Amino acid sequence: MPVTTPAQASKHFSSLRRFDAVVCDIDGCLGPETHAPMDARALARIAAQNLRAATARDVPTVTLCSGRPQPFAEAISRIMANSTLPVICEMGVWLYDPSVGTYTRDPAITGAHLLAVAAATAWIEEHLIPTGVVIQPGKVASISIWHPDLNHLMSLKPRLVEQCASHDWPFRISSSVNWVNLDLSIVSKATGIERFIRTTGIPASRIAGIGDTIGDLAIARSVGYFATPSNVEDELRPHAAYVSPHAEIEGVLDILRQLS
Repeated sequence: MPVTTPAQASKHFSSLRRFDAVVCDIDGCLGPETHAPMDARALARIAAQNLRAATARDVPTVTLCSGRPQPFAEAISRIMANSTLPVICEMGVWLYDPSVGTYTRDPAITGAHLLAVAAATAWIEEHLIPTGVVIQPGKVASISIWHPDLNHLMSLKPRLVEQCASHDWPFRISSSVNWVNLDLSIVSKATGIERFIRTTGIPASRIAGIGDTIGDLAIARSVGYFATPSNVEDELRPHAAYVSPHAEIEGVLDILRQLS
């Protein structure tokens, strides 16, 4: 009698493909890091793959692993026709499951953590908003700030680190291309992928990941295969099994062809 492996026990398993899921970052991958328009035609090609994944089951389903707020990530997921796999959003804070329509916050996040988010937000409102800083809307258990002067924005990081230490706010301070992020130290894209694995039953060996910045190293370390578009940050490049010659979403489409 054939032995069923843990991977095959998942309802998402298909022997017709190498990977059952692809977790992909949004900014710098599916869309530009700037506020420029997204390529709707290219997103439609990913939607076509997801529809094929749900029927023929010979290609992996593409879902998201992003720092973006849950409503934004849910909208992109719907455009991509992902109706089966959870979406990791707000840097691991939320797992949105389109198959049942549920929104699950990481249970490690407590009321005390949310009070720290509120206190840090209030400090930013008082001290940084008057200088032209903007808080990204839609986040619940993290804070992302922006300023039109990128050099000024990045110069704020030491001050934020100092404030978090003096108030005992449990944040990890990091930056992406255009943002400075305050994320709870107990959650990350890695913890989001751990929850994704527990929810779906898909083992890490059958998950591929796509990212472009050093913040996506957490993806690379949590999946069985990791690739990047050509606009990858130099620090992340050595961690990729494949670097596409194409940038952003064209790079993602190229990577998906390599996985098929």
